[in-house]
Amino acid sequence: MSTTRSKLGLQGERLAETFLNKRGLKTLARRFSTTVGEIDLIMREAETIVFVEVKTLRNRAFKDPQDQVTRSKQHKLLKAAKWFLNRKRWTDKPCRFDVVAIVLPETGEPEIEHFPDAFVPERW
Repeated sequence: MSTTRSKLGLQGERLAETFLNKRGLKTLARRFSTTVGEIDLIMREAETIVFVEVKTLRNRAFKDPQDQVTRSKQHKLLKAAKWFLNRKRWTDKPCRFDVVAIVLPETGEPEIEHFPDAFVPERW
């Protein structure tokens, strides 16, 4: 990933975490990485473990950020989430997959959209 894209991604993740914290979600992990994939944010809302994918773009000229969470990306998130739950011995806890889409223009305010339960894994 280029340095510019990496900085944009990190900035988006920080904005998403702050946004979700203000809505009552508690941060459990940031940039959780395994050999099977990475999860941007892992949070807790009441007893539910929330796996969050953050997508950040400068503008919507060609696509919306949330559209970048493809089936392939969902599959990687699922594998990493299973790894996390097994490691913590939390396989009995309810969980969900959210997407936070951020448009972060060079000037002006960021646009942040939260999509709770953005996708439900076909096989869990």
